[in-house]
Amino acid sequence: MAGEEAKKAMPAAPEAEKDVAVEKAVVIPPPPKEKKNPPADDSKALVVVEKVAEKPRDEKKNTHKGTNDRDVALAKVETEKRGSLIKAWEENEKAKAENKAAKKIASILSWENTRKANIDAQLKRKEEELEKKKAEYAEKMKNKKAIVHKEAEEKRAMVVARRGEDVLKAEEMAARYRATGLAPKKVLGCFGA
Repeated sequence: MAGEEAKKAMPAAPEAEKDVAVEKAVVIPPPPKEKKNPPADDSKALVVVEKVAEKPRDEKKNTHKGTNDRDVALAKVETEKRGSLIKAWEENEKAKAENKAAKKIASILSWENTRKANIDAQLKRKEEELEKKKAEYAEKMKNKKAIVHKEAEEKRAMVVARRGEDVLKAEEMAARYRATGLAPKKVLGCFGA
């Protein structure tokens, strides 16, 4: 895959067009696989590569087969270097983006937890206030019940006392009527008078 990218990115040299059969015969082993390091080590993987200025080639001049092979191999090595540099830069940028996103997500999570804690504290305070008001209201209602019960007891006592007075009054009147021999003026209506 890296070899295909290198072939696409590599400019075609005039000698390479002439010696296509020679180019196919050259076998270059693939570059060693890079080990993936943590994102912090990717910044160390960046390497500055100085590009050597190529001398213009004289097409009329006869080149040896080895020189052509060497040029093709050097061109491939150059493209592989460029590819590895680009890959290292890409990895570094991806790591930066990941770290930035993780930092923002952690910040949002912290903000959310703080807000939730504040809301829970407010809820608890309101519940305590409501419990306190409920207890005060229940106390007031108990006091009202006690006052009603006391008033009812007083009214019952008054009714019982009045009944006792009325009974005594009736007994006194009955004794007076017996003593005088007179009949009461008011007689029950059911007996007819």
